[in-house]
Amino acid sequence: MPHQKLHLPEKRCPVCGLMFSWRKKWQRNWEQVVYCSERCRRHKTANPAQS
Repeated sequence: MPHQKLHLPEKRCPVCGLMFSWRKKWQRNWEQVVYCSERCRRHKTANPAQS
């Protein structure tokens, strides 16, 4: 029987606008995670999702 992922919490990245899911490396600080990637975190002033 194949492994099925459980429903994982999701958030929307304010920079790129994409949805991203919970990852194990974020389990201790999921509430503070805002950006989907390091690239989006570095470019947080640019916001192409609103254009």
